[in-house]
Amino acid sequence: METEKVDVLSGIQPTGEAHVGNYLGALKQWVEMQEARRCFYCIVDLHALTTQPDPEALRRASFDLARVFLAIGLDPERSALFLQSEVPGHADLAWVFQCLTPMGELQRMTQFKDKAGAQQGKVNVGLFTYPVLQAADILIYRAREVPVGEDQVQHLELAREIARRFNRVYGKLFPEPRARLSRAARIQGLDGSGKMSKSRNNHIPLLAPPEEIHKRVRKAVTDPQRLRRDDPGRPEVCNVFSLHGHFSPEATVREIEEGCRSAALGCVDCKRMLAENMAAALAPIRERAEALDREPERVREALASGARRARAVAAVTLEGVRDAVGLPV
Repeated sequence: METEKVDVLSGIQPTGEAHVGNYLGALKQWVEMQEARRCFYCIVDLHALTTQPDPEALRRASFDLARVFLAIGLDPERSALFLQSEVPGHADLAWVFQCLTPMGELQRMTQFKDKAGAQQGKVNVGLFTYPVLQAADILIYRAREVPVGEDQVQHLELAREIARRFNRVYGKLFPEPRARLSRAARIQGLDGSGKMSKSRNNHIPLLAPPEEIHKRVRKAVTDPQRLRRDDPGRPEVCNVFSLHGHFSPEATVREIEEGCRSAALGCVDCKRMLAENMAAALAPIRERAEALDREPERVREALASGARRARAVAAVTLEGVRDAVGLPV
């Protein structure tokens, strides 16, 4: 099958405003990867349906996320940016894969067990089969590499197993995708309770103005053992210090580390410096996003172009799949 080669495939759900955790954990690396690889990046709006979002809210969130894609520097000439739902082949291939996937494998998925426990009997089938659709998202483009956070490694291994099973039953068609763990795979939330998340409200919106960034950073949890200003701190356990590593110059990071350990620098000043440096680093992204708000057609054109490229690649894969399993081609 001759078609466009896809080196990297990744996606993100349109479940609300993009935040600093999304940027450091995934989006920043997406921009870097497009320099040397053929990348397909999708907004996985079909996955978002498992939470039954308000239709208008979903449309707006999808557009806003596409706007963020462009604002951070993704180039639609180099990377295909598209909505998952604009490529029907994702759902078609997911059905074929569901017919190859034992229920026991899905019942072992950690994320399903966590979410099922939280929803107390209100679990829908889509949440259960979510990892199979995710496998279809990846394999329909025969992508070689998938950037993932630690919480998605199990899902990627399922995709690899589904590829092996299909190849064994119907003949070799799919490569086994490799995981590419982010250098910032797990960005802690401001409350220190776990991963930065919109649902926990412990995040910093990526497009927040400086005053909002300062407000949120001021509330961030620091070293729990540093109770007074003159107590020496432990930068290695301080989430504010870890964020400095992403937004502050190296010389500033060293200065903060020394000041924290010697108690020469207090948490208030440390947070102020982080907020200032974060606001400065994110300002160009916010400005580009505001410009795109005034030119929404640029966002729509980028998504339409990306969807055309994605459908062309998906069609070739699906033709091979249909022929392999005995469906009309």
